[in-house]
Amino acid sequence: MKINSLSECYHVFNTCYFNFRLIKFEQFQFNMKAENVDLLRKYNVPGPRYTSYPTVPYWDDAPSKEEWKAIVKDSFLKHSEEGLSIYIHLPYCEQLCTFCGCNKFITKNHKVEDPYIGAVLKEWDMYVALFSSKPLIKEIHLGGGTPTFFSSENLKELINTLTSKGVVSDDAEFSIEVHPNYTSEDQLKTLHEIGFNRISLGIQDFDPKVQTAINRVQTYEEVERVHRLALELGFDSVNYDLIYGLPFQTKKSIQDTFDLVSGLKPNRIAYYSYAHVPWVSKVQRLFTDMDLPSGSEKRELYELGRELLEEHGYLEVGMDHFSLPTDKLYIGFEEKTLHRNFMGYTSNSTKMLIGLGVSSISDVWYAYGQNDKSIRQYLAQIDAGELAIFRGHKLNEEDLIIKQHILNLMCQFETTYSNSESENVALNGFEGRLVEMETDGLIERIDNGLTVTHKGRTFVRNICMALDKKLLEKKPETELFSSTI
Repeated sequence: MKINSLSECYHVFNTCYFNFRLIKFEQFQFNMKAENVDLLRKYNVPGPRYTSYPTVPYWDDAPSKEEWKAIVKDSFLKHSEEGLSIYIHLPYCEQLCTFCGCNKFITKNHKVEDPYIGAVLKEWDMYVALFSSKPLIKEIHLGGGTPTFFSSENLKELINTLTSKGVVSDDAEFSIEVHPNYTSEDQLKTLHEIGFNRISLGIQDFDPKVQTAINRVQTYEEVERVHRLALELGFDSVNYDLIYGLPFQTKKSIQDTFDLVSGLKPNRIAYYSYAHVPWVSKVQRLFTDMDLPSGSEKRELYELGRELLEEHGYLEVGMDHFSLPTDKLYIGFEEKTLHRNFMGYTSNSTKMLIGLGVSSISDVWYAYGQNDKSIRQYLAQIDAGELAIFRGHKLNEEDLIIKQHILNLMCQFETTYSNSESENVALNGFEGRLVEMETDGLIERIDNGLTVTHKGRTFVRNICMALDKKLLEKKPETELFSSTI
């Protein structure tokens, strides 16, 4: 072969390197025991992601608004010393991403910003009035939608007004989800000035065909710009969201994406399974099942991504999350302080999460409460001086026991039993449901408990399902959950 230029040389090198990696991965697949393929077939079933227990479809004991306020007051009295977390949902986007199942509102009209910020701050005031003292704020997370849809001035007003009603912890983590195409230098400067130390970039996949299908076209250069600017400004941690199982994804697109990602070396990577739930998110009907990788192909994408992450020095933290060993998330995993709630995994463990904004969910440990999903109705209720809670669940003693065990499995890959009478009743039948999983090598028994094996980590949702009494007692008659793999 005659090579006429440096660019041709580079192209040949990349082609050879990819072919080498593909051969290496296919050898890895070939060497996988046939039982792993059987495990995939057996355990790849619809199941919850367990950001709560009971999961939302099984909330069956909703508190009234007055009961909700009383539970919030009581929880604050019990847990105020450890501080609280705040999640704020900012729902507006300028464009629609067709893979997204989040609650969002598409508009280019930025006049919606002011009334929405005013409502969120009024809602926060209603919660502060329930507290017996100034709250210790350990964590704030802005999610969406596209939080950087909002101007620097409005983001500054939101956070400064909110934090003025509380005390910010010395080790507080403030994080925000950003869309690289809609994030300016001024916004990042403002965010850092008001206390933000973490950003999360939604990348999904760098392949142009995949990006076009999901209507999320963003260049590597845009991602690099935001990433490097955040580091220059002093942000401590950068997270990338990557998704496997998207339409038209291939092993090569995953390989190419991870090659680009490894050059930027984010502190954390969330490597999620695409949740295809067109019965919930109608926009996902713009592509069909035929455009998606099959179950076995999707598993290959996961295994390839996981192998590449480990090669690049990332360590597994909980379900779907990987981080460098120096990041707080991994340190929290090692020190057993990792926590999981409706914001995902956090290095701070708090019993109280207050959700503000449309559709946000609060978890005050003893109860869950979700705000109205309609922006119009949310704004109207807040304007009338009422909390916008429209559904929820009061946890009984059994719920609390199972909730803690599921948290342990999700955050530490192990759990232990107290063998109290109430726990024995709550876990009745659980041991029997573990027998097959133990035979399959997904779990191992330890003194007064169990641990999830390395092979079993892929199936941690299935292991938690063996604890889920609500799910076991009433199998869903319609589609509720995405597949576990």
